Parts: sequence; structure tokens; C-alpha cells
Amino acid sequence: MTNSSVSLHELRRRIYVKAKAQTSWRFWGLYVHVRKTGTLREAYRLARENNGAPGIDGVSFEAIEEQGVVSFVEHLRKELIDGTYRPLRARKVGIPKDGGKTRVLSIPAIRDRVVQGALKLILEPIFEADFQPGSFGYRPMRSPHGAIQRVSDAIFQSKTHVIDLDLRSYSTRFDITSCWKKWHGESTTTT
Repeated sequence: MTNSSVSLHELRRRIYVKAKAQTSWRFWGLYVHVRKTGTLREAYRLARENNGAPGIDGVSFEAIEEQGVVSFVEHLRKELIDGTYRPLRARKVGIPKDGGKTRVLSIPAIRDRVVQGALKLILEPIFEADFQPGSFGYRPMRSPHGAIQRVSDAIFQSKTHVIDLDLRSYSTRFDITSCWKKWHGESTTTT
């Protein structure tokens, strides 16, 4: 009996469901999915959608498309299968900032962005299953606007009591009374 190939979307869904249902499950054998043609093609499509600058090798999306995306993906796939793939150094570019300072931006080669994207496509569902529903940072289908909307909804539902504790602001000995007073804006000095 042979297993039929599943789509990347279905594979990601299955990985997510497994990770969500069995939180202690340890995944193995995922590399085979990273180096699949479908995964690499989708990773290329996502990288192309971002339309970034070439990396240290100077290869642009236009140059890849002139030579053929299919051959580019197959060459990358062969390197991943053979174990000969090695990422290139990132190209460093200085971006001017206020006050005469410069922020250094690292730009990976497109081939490395594709491999990184393929890894993300396979690993993301595992980690996504562990996040809380109220977590919005750097998650797919989430945005700062969604986080603001969630806070706004909570305010309208009169969920206005916030408990926020930064243990770094206390001495090594934890004192619950001073924490309580600090939360409620009371003086923590004793008479």
C-alpha cells in the first residue's frame, strides 16, 4: 500500500492538530517535508511576494526567473537532499537613523530565504499550537490592530482590572504586601 501525497496545507494542518492534541509529542522526520518541491516552491512564492533585495551573491528574483524557478527550486532541493547546502553570509547594509547613527541590516541570499521559509512552513504549526489565544506578536493572521481590538473589547466588557508584576523591581526577598500596595497605588513606606 502506498501513501498518497498530501498538500502542504493539509500537512501543516495535521502537524498543528497533532501538536495541539498532544502537547508532549516530539516530532521527528520533519526534514523530509522541508525539502519537498511543494514546500520549497511555496517558500519561494512567499519570498518573492516580499520582493526583497539580493543577498551577498547578487542574485535577484528576476535573475532566478530568467533561469527558471523550477530549476532553481530543484537545484536547492538536490543540495538539501545531498547535504551539500550551505547558507551564504548575509549582506550587510547600513540604514541611516536619526542623530547620525546607522542601523545595520542583514540581507540573506534569496536561496537562504527560501530554505528559511521552508523551515518556517513546517515548524510554525508546532509552535503555533502552544501559543495562547491572546498572544499577537509575529503570528500568522494576527496584527497589532487585532491586539488593540482585543483590549478594546475587554474594556467594553468592564474587564479593567490589570495585574502586572515585574519582579525585577523588587528586592530578592519577595514581599507580597508591598506588591499589593504597589498594584493599588498605595505608599510602600512604613511608619
